[in-house]
Amino acid sequence: MKVSIITICYNSAETVEDTLRSVAAQNYSDIEYIVVDGASKDATLDIVGRYRSSVTTVISEKDRGIYDAMNKGVRSAHGDIVGILNSDDYFADDHVISDVVQVFRETDCDACYADLVYVNRYDKDKVVRRWIAGKYRSGLFLKGWMPPHPTFFVRKSVYDSFGLYDLSLRSAADYELMLRFIHKHHVKLAYLPRVITKMRTGGQSNVSLRNRIRANQEDRLAWKLNDLKPSWYTLTIKPLSKVFQYLR
Repeated sequence: MKVSIITICYNSAETVEDTLRSVAAQNYSDIEYIVVDGASKDATLDIVGRYRSSVTTVISEKDRGIYDAMNKGVRSAHGDIVGILNSDDYFADDHVISDVVQVFRETDCDACYADLVYVNRYDKDKVVRRWIAGKYRSGLFLKGWMPPHPTFFVRKSVYDSFGLYDLSLRSAADYELMLRFIHKHHVKLAYLPRVITKMRTGGQSNVSLRNRIRANQEDRLAWKLNDLKPSWYTLTIKPLSKVFQYLR
């Protein structure tokens, strides 16, 4: 099974080398690695150039934001399975992809997810928070559940059938896509119960309280876009818990 990994970056010279290095270190051989850069003005592309033996395709041009860049990557992908690893993130070890592929082979799933840890932006050895996703059960999205997007691997055929990231959403298009695939279309889902991705703090939806509130508003819109009715919990407790999590 060919695995396409897509890295989205823009002026990411500070962090992208860890991302590139973690992909290059994977012990699984059939990897297509696509880097989608938003026409960076710093040394990002120079750093990417050092890893051209591991990078299959580089796209560098202006885009309409991170989800537009993700869509470019998915459209360019030729793999059976697609995963997205942003330039603030990196794989936890060198056998992440081989473990993911094994899950797809053993379960014949359409999508797979795992656990994630947030690490301090300047000290990767300092774990800030652990996201233990747990096994999915039907209806969990109504209770505020979602899988960690940086651990989410999907068959390319699922994107072909159910669509890409919705560019009308500025910070919750990843949530909307997973809601659409899992909750609305009931793709067959598998859980890999271990940490496969490490994510630096400071993502787009968390960089300010205002962004966190806007992301919660977009979570509601994600349900509306899919003609789905969220639960009371999704509309109240989940947004409050995320705001309190930010304030901590």
